[in-house]
Amino acid sequence: MNFTPVIASSTSSGGSLVMMLLMYAVIIGIFWFFAIRPQKKKQKEHDSLVAALEIGDNILTTSGFFGVVIDIMDDIVIVEFGNNKNCRIPMKKENIVEIEKAESEG
Repeated sequence: MNFTPVIASSTSSGGSLVMMLLMYAVIIGIFWFFAIRPQKKKQKEHDSLVAALEIGDNILTTSGFFGVVIDIMDDIVIVEFGNNKNCRIPMKKENIVEIEKAESEG
């Protein structure tokens, strides 16, 4: 009885398994680098933008409306749109794209 073909076939399949796992690790690493990492960076930038929000700031919403922040709550801000002082709409902080700080008098 000769066992060399059995030993040779088990080592070659083990080597291909390691290569396959290495290839999957490289693909997952590339996916993380190009998809997940930039998204997390963008989310951190938006969180810091919203954290700097103050009453009186001019904002731009995701729908393209400009307004002035009247009140700030946990997840919601009250925004006044246009020259009409009665047009106050509550909206989520997530929908704020840009903030222009109010000019301080002094």
